[in-house]
Amino acid sequence: MKILFLTTAHNSLSQRLLIELTQRGHKVAVTIADSGAAMLNAVEAQDPDLIIAPMLKAAVPEEIWTQRVCLIVHPGIMGDRGPSSLDWAIMDGERRWGVTVLQAAAEMDAGPIWASHEFDLPEVADAKGSLYRNEVTEAAVRGVLEAVDKFESGSFKPWPLDYSCPLTQGRLRPTMMQKDRAIDWTRDPTDDVVRKIRAADSAPGVLDELFGLPVFLYGAHYEDGLKGPPGTIIAKRNGAICRATIDGAVWITHLKLKSDAHDANCRFAEQGCDYCNEHFCPVSGIKLPAGDILGPLLRGAPESALRVDEEIDYQTFRDIRYVERGGVGHIHFDFYNGAMSTEQCYRLRDAFLLARSRPTRVIVLHGGKDYFSNGIHLNVIEAAEDPALESWRNINAIDDLVYEIVSTMSHIVIASMCGNAGAGGAILALAADRVFAREGVVLNPHYKSMGGLYGSEYWTYLLPRRVGAARAHDVMNGCRPMGTHEAKAIGFIDNVFGGNAQSFQQEVTERAAHLATRMDFWNLLREKHEKRVKDERVKQLAAYRAEELARMRINFFGPDPSYHLARERFVFKGRAPTARPTTPSVRRELASR
Repeated sequence: MKILFLTTAHNSLSQRLLIELTQRGHKVAVTIADSGAAMLNAVEAQDPDLIIAPMLKAAVPEEIWTQRVCLIVHPGIMGDRGPSSLDWAIMDGERRWGVTVLQAAAEMDAGPIWASHEFDLPEVADAKGSLYRNEVTEAAVRGVLEAVDKFESGSFKPWPLDYSCPLTQGRLRPTMMQKDRAIDWTRDPTDDVVRKIRAADSAPGVLDELFGLPVFLYGAHYEDGLKGPPGTIIAKRNGAICRATIDGAVWITHLKLKSDAHDANCRFAEQGCDYCNEHFCPVSGIKLPAGDILGPLLRGAPESALRVDEEIDYQTFRDIRYVERGGVGHIHFDFYNGAMSTEQCYRLRDAFLLARSRPTRVIVLHGGKDYFSNGIHLNVIEAAEDPALESWRNINAIDDLVYEIVSTMSHIVIASMCGNAGAGGAILALAADRVFAREGVVLNPHYKSMGGLYGSEYWTYLLPRRVGAARAHDVMNGCRPMGTHEAKAIGFIDNVFGGNAQSFQQEVTERAAHLATRMDFWNLLREKHEKRVKDERVKQLAAYRAEELARMRINFFGPDPSYHLARERFVFKGRAPTARPTTPSVRRELASR
């Protein structure tokens, strides 16, 4: 069957649905549609049997839904309507939520229902983006596949939205505004603060003020051990800030400086900035680690250091931690949106070196629930004084991490891909000896769509040794999402299991423990060493890296600006920034005027 996706963005959900439907033999075309005209053109060009809108912010034109069946994937329970469904579910502390597949109609989200699937939520739910990538995606996949089967049967009649039906628990909700999200630090308890930030994460964020700067807040984590005057910043750690509430504290990992049309490049210039000599000038419109936005304004906040292997019994923020169980060292790393800055790459490398120094047999690299890794940190690079130079530093930092993993002869290393992975983050996993992935993970192991970026992370060695040279060429040039079953079939990963994050992590832990106690463990190490020696004789690792970085140097510093333009489009979501970051010398000149 010919299916057309009309979607505002080809995100994790639409990519997962594309994979699932393609595996079932359907021919799927994807159109990024931000207007009615674009949708009409796509329908005319594709002439599909069925239209599906996985994530659509614009209304489907009447000319389409009156002539063809168009299924809308709505992240809400039956009867829920409005664009802020997940926001309200998190904010109101709903304990059960769902996804409804309904038919497009004149009234938004009020069309006939084809399928509906629900899931449980904790009292304080995960961030909206995490909820969307996990529970919502799984329910949406079940709902869409059910709806497609019903459509193919030709006999199913969708049931109309009926608020008198006991099963219809939802209602029409308004668009959530910043006034609904506002935090009162003198009154809101910690649970409410966390809910508000998580209901706005990953967009639009909660608008607040810090040191006189209007900023959006992201990445909320509970803190049980620190307290202070409500609203004050009481600690900082690895780029995050800890802010006191009336009954505890919350870590905020990321901020975005509000961008106004009248903004100058330096918001402090007209006030007689004292920070220009320190090369500090916060960048508007880019979501960054809180410390990168606030810089020396955090000078008075105490550093709350926490070793990666420190044992604690309370809730706090820690993006890298190391624990040992028997003969296995577990490195857990969970970076916001899977992006790894230069500093994060080196901290993860240091954690790996610590794990390698321990008298264990197996090391497991556990990525986060949402993402294993997405490679270099494009937002931090975009905000840097010299993006080309920061790109170079970042790619070398992740190469250094990969090198240490590949060169490890004392342990068997397992990559545990609980979440999605892209670009160098997907290749990072291949540095391990075993690669396990959770069912439903989406992989995008290519770089080319980022302005023709060549890529490094030793991919010219790691990818062909797993899938072969010809298929490695296809993977890198095809620039399409890959599902776990295809990845296993071609050898990109070793095994797929676990329907959810908890069951997946449990099985990875059990497999690692079994591997560490195998009677032939030392034979496995010897085989690994002999293979590495043989590969090194054919071509040295240093040669792969040098060749890749020679191509990357041209991407970063050469005359073709494609990578820099693509990065800007990615960071600013296709909207040109109102004011571009300037160099330190220009910033000082602005401040002196």
